[in-house]
Amino acid sequence: MKGNEALAEAAIRAGCRCYFGYPITPQTEIAAYMAKRMPKEGRVFLQAESEIAAINMVLGAASAGVRAMTSSSSPGISLKSEGVSYIAGSDLPCVIINVQRGGPGLGGIQPSQSDYWQATKALGHGDFQLLVYAPSSVQEMVDMVIKAFDNADKYRMPAMILADGLLGQMMEPVSFPEIQNNRTDKPWATNGHGNKRPHNIINSLFLQADELEKLNFERYKRYEIVKRECPEAETYMTEDADIIVAAYGAVARIAKSAVNSARELGIKAGLVRPITLWPFPSDIIKKSAENAKKILVTEMSMGQMVDDIKLAIECRIPVHFYGRTGGVVPTPDEVLNEIKKLGGVQ
Repeated sequence: MKGNEALAEAAIRAGCRCYFGYPITPQTEIAAYMAKRMPKEGRVFLQAESEIAAINMVLGAASAGVRAMTSSSSPGISLKSEGVSYIAGSDLPCVIINVQRGGPGLGGIQPSQSDYWQATKALGHGDFQLLVYAPSSVQEMVDMVIKAFDNADKYRMPAMILADGLLGQMMEPVSFPEIQNNRTDKPWATNGHGNKRPHNIINSLFLQADELEKLNFERYKRYEIVKRECPEAETYMTEDADIIVAAYGAVARIAKSAVNSARELGIKAGLVRPITLWPFPSDIIKKSAENAKKILVTEMSMGQMVDDIKLAIECRIPVHFYGRTGGVVPTPDEVLNEIKKLGGVQ
């Protein structure tokens, strides 16, 4: 199944009740698939008049306690950033899909990973974070959409699937779970009280500084729990590796091929792949690099994950970077050549 369509089907099976979106390449198939399937399931599909409208519709649906989702690609996510901050400031769960394209500006429609900083450091104003998942296959996109909905509900915060145009457009075998109802108890929701309880209020405006500070402190206590419970990463042949390649998403697949080729040449290479970009799996990366001499970070960007890798290993060993940008996808041979340079092999 095509990646974008698999994402959409997974969201339906995860209990998504409302989808609000707006077309933009390379994620438009998500909206098109939802337009066909959601009404058949008795659920809401609505193509909004803009990305800004779509994210605020998500805010409204999430306030009522239903599972809601939107999707877009890089420039569209930028337009949604104010609404994402309102959702986080209201402590609401939702899922946001970003099928990244090259930038900045309108850039191009080819795959990219240049929204890493936006997703993990600054998707909107104020003190808040999102759960950020980085799949590397169509099957993982399915699994992560379900996990994103579940954890968004559990921790009352937005979750993002940070995919890219390569994953969104490729076709791979995939399996789905059965459709779930997922009627999570949400006593805070504005879903009608029938005079049986005080009415609930969803709000992100707090004019008293002390009150807002208290809420931010409480939110960050919850984030500390997320940082303990949710980090995920894959390690591959890192136990004896002299050179570790760090990559996420689609590029991690390319890097794994390069690592296998390096091993065939006698170079002790390994791979570490962050699966959650926030919370960043720093402890897993630090442990995987205990015996390494060098780290090579490879991305479809100008090196946005490099600093997080340096912080994770506490700058104990040199960290090098190789990337392609603007929609250019690195090849296994390119990554292998960088590994060979670091390994002193011509």
